[in-house]
Amino acid sequence: MALHKDAWLWVLGILAFVGILVAGYLALVYAPPAEGFVGQAEPAQRIFYFHVPAAWTGFLAFFVTFVASIAYLWKGGRKWDIVAACSAEIGLVFTTMVVVTGPIWAKPTWGVWWTWSDPKLVTAAILWLIYFGYIMLRRMVEDDARRARFSAVLGIIGFVDVPIVFGAARWWGQSVAHPIVVSGGGFDVAPKMLTALMFSLAVFTIMYVVILTLRVRAERLADELDALKAQE
Repeated sequence: MALHKDAWLWVLGILAFVGILVAGYLALVYAPPAEGFVGQAEPAQRIFYFHVPAAWTGFLAFFVTFVASIAYLWKGGRKWDIVAACSAEIGLVFTTMVVVTGPIWAKPTWGVWWTWSDPKLVTAAILWLIYFGYIMLRRMVEDDARRARFSAVLGIIGFVDVPIVFGAARWWGQSVAHPIVVSGGGFDVAPKMLTALMFSLAVFTIMYVVILTLRVRAERLADELDALKAQE
C-alpha cells in the first residue's frame, strides 16, 4: 500500500536521476560551443546549463517559501511553517550552487572571479545572505510560535529580492557581460542549446519536487517523534 502511495515519488526520483545524466550529456556533448567563447571560456560556458537551472530552482523554492509564509500568517498551521522552512533550505542550496558556479564561469570569461560593481551579482549575493539569515533565524529562536512568525515575515520580505535579481541587469545595466538567454524576441540561444537548457530546467524542477517532498516528510516525522517523547 505504501509503495503504491509513493509510486509517483519513486517515478519522479528515477526521472531525476536519469535526467541529470542525460542533462550532463546534452550540456557537454550535444550542445554546440557558444559563439564568442574561446580558450578556457568555451568549456567553462557549459556551466550555463546547470547555473541557470540552479538559479531557476532557487527562485522557485523561495517563491514556495513566500506563498507558504503568507499562508502561515493568514491561516496558521505547522504544515505551512514546515513547507516554508524546507523550501527555503533547498532554495539556499541551489542558490549556493549559483554563486559557486558563477565565478567558475566568470574567471576565464571576464578575467575576474567576482566584481562588486555589477548589480546582478550584488543582488544575488544579497539574496543568498537573506536566506542564510532565514536559516540562522530558525536556529536561534527557540519558541516555536515566535520562530514560525518571524520566519514567515522574513520569508515574505526576502522574496522581494528575487525579481530584483532577475531584473537587475535590465534595470541598472551591467559592468560585465552576462549571457542573454531571454530577450524581447524570446529565447536568444541556438536551438540545440535551448533544448539542453530546457531539459536541464525540467530535471532541476523535478529534483526540487522530490527533495521538498522528502524533506517535508522528514520534518513531520521529527514532529511526531518529539510528540511521542513528550508523552513519556
